[in-house]
Amino acid sequence: MQYHEFIAQVSQDPSITDNEHAEAAITATLQVLGRRLAGGEPSDLAAQLPVGFKDLLAEHTGAAEAFDVDEFLRRIAQREGRGCGPEQAREHARAVMGTIAGSISAGEVNNLRSQLPAGYAFLLD
Repeated sequence: MQYHEFIAQVSQDPSITDNEHAEAAITATLQVLGRRLAGGEPSDLAAQLPVGFKDLLAEHTGAAEAFDVDEFLRRIAQREGRGCGPEQAREHARAVMGTIAGSISAGEVNNLRSQLPAGYAFLLD
């Protein structure tokens, strides 16, 4: 999937107002997701994302942080700004994560699921 196609897919979510909003949601979600994943998973996942989004997963170079889905959504809302709250972040994260799941290999989706606790499952459905 190309960069513009990824943005267009995320933009289809009713909670996303335009392409700029989609880019903000994608950026925030990938930055927070990169902090949550361990080992080589950020790089493995980034390898299957469009150029322009790959580096967002690798911004965090330390050990993976263990935080639950509520904290994941709070961090996304904080990074996204634009008055985004946790409920809006939930919809944005679902749009982004669903687009990721639809654009990467099945094996990579399984790897991603294995890194995230069960509370994150709804984001990848």
